[in-house]
Amino acid sequence: MTTWFLRCSGCSNEVPSATRVGTCDRCGQPYLAEITSTPTRAALRPRWDIWRYADALPVTDGETPVSLGEGCTPLIDLPALAAQVGVRRLWVKDEAVNPTASFKARGLSAAVTRARGHGVPGLVVPTAGNAGAALAAYGAAASLPVRVYAPATTPVPILEIIRAVGADLHLVDGHIGDAGKAATAFANAEGFFNVATLREPYRAEGNKTLGYELAEQLDWRLPDVIVYPTGGGEGVIGMWKAFAEMMRWGWLPKDTALPKIVVAQADGCAPLVRAFRDGAAAATPWENPSTHAAGLRVPGPLGDRLVLRAIRESGGEAASASEDAIRAGTAQLARSSGIDAAPEGGCALTVTRHLVASGRISPDAEVVVYNTGSGASYR
Repeated sequence: MTTWFLRCSGCSNEVPSATRVGTCDRCGQPYLAEITSTPTRAALRPRWDIWRYADALPVTDGETPVSLGEGCTPLIDLPALAAQVGVRRLWVKDEAVNPTASFKARGLSAAVTRARGHGVPGLVVPTAGNAGAALAAYGAAASLPVRVYAPATTPVPILEIIRAVGADLHLVDGHIGDAGKAATAFANAEGFFNVATLREPYRAEGNKTLGYELAEQLDWRLPDVIVYPTGGGEGVIGMWKAFAEMMRWGWLPKDTALPKIVVAQADGCAPLVRAFRDGAAAATPWENPSTHAAGLRVPGPLGDRLVLRAIRESGGEAASASEDAIRAGTAQLARSSGIDAAPEGGCALTVTRHLVASGRISPDAEVVVYNTGSGASYR
């Protein structure tokens, strides 16, 4: 049985696990779940989704999670691509095979499970695309109404997924920040649970499983470098939390070196890269964000402080790529691996290649690149 409480990531205000929260009333920063039980590797469940790690996730005793088979995605060893990039070893963790074709399924499975436990009347999310598709699917699985606010520029295939599973889709002019304002207003008016990135604690919990799975697939060790395409930052935040938990619980050897976290963004929307290079503790919102990698078009991520902390604590990096370089990287990833990569995955590969060429990733490194979604969603 998992036990936990909620702690604000800014001012450390604590509230009980049964409390339905958004961001902290005192400082406006996100709450994170703090697991107080001590799960063991021996307690991993004999099932092939993120709930294999149920004892490390915020689920109550006897509760049935809202699941569509998310997680347990392949970690693909690509020696030919490693040689092209110039590193000793390179894997791609392919999140495109998740339900609704992106890593967002992990976080929304956990968030919708907890929202249903709170007895909410419905769910709402602003989205650059993939989070809306995932919430629509998991809301349908939980028999909860879903409203999605998405920029009108969201890729059409993703919008069609949202409509297909019955969500109430509203298109807005502007970017995801504009969609976020509309979602917040609707949540406040109707009492719907707002599952925008880090405006509740549980999407980050689902995304922890990105880290648990990686360690298990590598026989309980970790790579030297992780390169993650980053918009809102929930994947990085979840993984960094998972690594700390696994060390604390003894899931990893005591002498395990944690990976360097590399954040990959697009030149047209790189608030985290700019903040990292400026030595800032928080990011300034990006003016006029523009990139065809829709998941990276997040000008003012709420989790900026947490992502920047993970980069610096790990000795990592943050770098961006041009639109043409992202397209080239997406094609290289697809043609060298057979993975139908999203442009976010192409961005991560491009940044990896650039950092190796500039000496900021060692040629002797073992590197994991995350492909966070399916290329088919963008066509």
